[in-house]
Amino acid sequence: MLSLAAPVALAQNAGSITGTVRTAEGKPIDYATLTLHHAADSAVVKTEFSDASGAFRFERPPAGRYRLSATQVGFVRYWSEPFTLSTNGLALPSITLQASAATQLKEVQVVAQKPLFERLADRTVVNVEGSTLAAGNTALDVLSRSPGVTVDANDNLALRGRQGLLVLIDGKRQPMTGSELADYLRVLPADQLKNIELITNPPAKYDAQGGAGIIAINLKKDQRLGTNGSLNTSYGRGKYGKFTSTLSGNHRREGLNLFTSATYTRRNSFGIRNTYRYFYEPQGDNPVLDGTSDQRNYLTGQDHFLIYKLGADVNLSKNTTIGAVLAGFAVPNPHPRGAGTNTSTFYDGSGQVQNYYTARSTSEGYNPNITGNLNFKHTFANAAAGSRELTADVDYARYDTRRLQSQTILPELGNLPESTITGDQTSLLTIQALKADYTQALNAQTRLEAGAKTSRVYSDNDVLFENTVNDVTTTNLGLTNHFRYDEVISAAYLNLNRTAGKLNVQAGLRGEHTYAVGKQVVSDDNFQRNYYQLFPSAALKYTASDQHELGASLSRRINRPSYRQLNPFRSIIDPATYAKGNPNLRPETSYNVELTHTFKQKFTTALSYSITRSPITDVAYPETDTTTVSTYVNLTRQHYLALTFTAPITVGKWLNIYNNAVFYYIHFEGNLAGTSLNKGRPAFSLSSNSTLTLGKGWSGELNASYESRQQVGYFDFRPFGQLNVGLQKAVFGTKGTLKLAATDILYTSPLRATSLYNNYRQDLYLRRDSRVVTLSLAWRFGNDKLTAAGQRKSGAEDEKRRAQ
Repeated sequence: MLSLAAPVALAQNAGSITGTVRTAEGKPIDYATLTLHHAADSAVVKTEFSDASGAFRFERPPAGRYRLSATQVGFVRYWSEPFTLSTNGLALPSITLQASAATQLKEVQVVAQKPLFERLADRTVVNVEGSTLAAGNTALDVLSRSPGVTVDANDNLALRGRQGLLVLIDGKRQPMTGSELADYLRVLPADQLKNIELITNPPAKYDAQGGAGIIAINLKKDQRLGTNGSLNTSYGRGKYGKFTSTLSGNHRREGLNLFTSATYTRRNSFGIRNTYRYFYEPQGDNPVLDGTSDQRNYLTGQDHFLIYKLGADVNLSKNTTIGAVLAGFAVPNPHPRGAGTNTSTFYDGSGQVQNYYTARSTSEGYNPNITGNLNFKHTFANAAAGSRELTADVDYARYDTRRLQSQTILPELGNLPESTITGDQTSLLTIQALKADYTQALNAQTRLEAGAKTSRVYSDNDVLFENTVNDVTTTNLGLTNHFRYDEVISAAYLNLNRTAGKLNVQAGLRGEHTYAVGKQVVSDDNFQRNYYQLFPSAALKYTASDQHELGASLSRRINRPSYRQLNPFRSIIDPATYAKGNPNLRPETSYNVELTHTFKQKFTTALSYSITRSPITDVAYPETDTTTVSTYVNLTRQHYLALTFTAPITVGKWLNIYNNAVFYYIHFEGNLAGTSLNKGRPAFSLSSNSTLTLGKGWSGELNASYESRQQVGYFDFRPFGQLNVGLQKAVFGTKGTLKLAATDILYTSPLRATSLYNNYRQDLYLRRDSRVVTLSLAWRFGNDKLTAAGQRKSGAEDEKRRAQ
């Protein structure tokens, strides 16, 4: 076992960490997962696997204080004591993993697989790679089943009940939020994911964006030497079919790595959106029912995308690496499209039918994009005070969007003519970003981090709506618009991390200046934003003993409205419902504090509180006496209090259960549509995931989740839950995996929500094609020898989630 008192020796390779992993009987353990963590906060630095002789090696991590964890199926997770790595390297004493149960299964081939969920000091990690339930599913499916994560009726992501998240994919923000982000995650295959990190209170190194925290989605990157690759193909069937296939490959040798991947997906789906509305006439304290409407929408859609990526990493020397990545999102024919049928009935206050019509709608999208990244990393040799590292990134992204939609209304009462409204929207979004980060170990106990970043975003959106009645077409001036948005954000940060005995202290300060201009060409409703803000953060961690660890953290964060939320364009949901942006939105700012206790490095309890000023929330309120608009507004204030429990349980060698429970209360204050909001509701979120090792290459998963009734702004959401099962079998030796998974098998995930105002009430019912059975096959080919590979984050982290 490794401890501070154990003798150490210099490694053969300067700057490397080496060691071996063995059983209690002294036998080598191959494919054990070794994870290197910063001793200060347990943040993951690198991950490696042991070879057939049980040996492992971390190539040249920066000098500093670290801890090492080791896992393997059938063994108890191992944590080392903190140790110091100098520039000369370190050879660790042999690590012994203890069997998790006295009873040993015979003739069982152990295959390396990380636990599905890991709780670290500052985050929860969902290890998607190898999960049975990832088979044939999408990134949104896996994310929605992650501990504490929910997706509401309008596709807004929430973590522990709070919205306003920073979402990164491979360190890069995606150019969308809300339904656009959800649509992208629906076509991103879960088989491409390595893991998902849920960070509730990030340090100053991260962008200040995201008051509720960060969701970092990391994609797979093959780390085997030589030429190799993998092929994943899946077909799922709900009401409609869903096909996805991914081919990836890389060529890695000393000093050079070339990699590429391509994913083709064609998925059909359906959606039900039913809305029942009540309109009231104000009469003192007892408003009188003026009328109601019953609208039922049935939508079918087809996604058809090709996602590609290629890149290279080149070692110019043992201390300097440069890299380049080019990624794209192509839209082959037929383009993504949808069709819908709407029936709308309107009643007066006595229940008599006043109007009735049906409507047919169509939509077609064409949204190719391309992104490029150049990165640089240099580790300074022979640093007098300790290791020093400089990284830099240059990013460029271009997103083109073309949306066509039409809706034809067929009146059923009276002699009104048939009418059609069409919309043609084009938009161009460009993102440019440059950032640099510097890290230096001042001594064995102290690490300094500093960095700067600047980014520019330009968005040009043009939409034309036309009405056709009796074969006469005219421009709809109320919906036609042209909107331009230009934004520049400059930021710098400083972060200091110090360990003194059992206490670790981290403190940081980030400053961000924002300059933004929005202009409507058609009208004169323009705006300008120019502000500078500071975002302090601090964290304490005290290791009282091997059994108990205490932590505290606080931070100030901001959540800027996305470009789509600011865009005043209207889009048609149904004949009586529109969605639009709000150019008057202001950023929301929050103060966050969290206290944690970890028992036996497994069981975690966290108490969190935050106060948010001008919180951004989506609302649906009456625009006329028969129509409703869906948009975003700033409320006045939001209070949030949460208690989180995490309890991983191991039963012998065959069963691992990860349980997570969040009990929270959110209180909202604001005013909209003549209605004052000053209320909250206690709520809770429960999830449990069981991983079963069945022997002879068989394994399975069972996932269950439940979300209680909850209040989000003016929305009151009803409870919902989901039950998912999966089974997998290793085939072709260790080269292939066959998976069968079923999601939402009880069909219990429809969303029901109510919005209540003084003179209006809306009941919403939303259901998607969520009950799906999927069969998938994964085949890996090439060299199985692994090597270390660091993970890069680009400079566009602060923009791409907010873009449209």
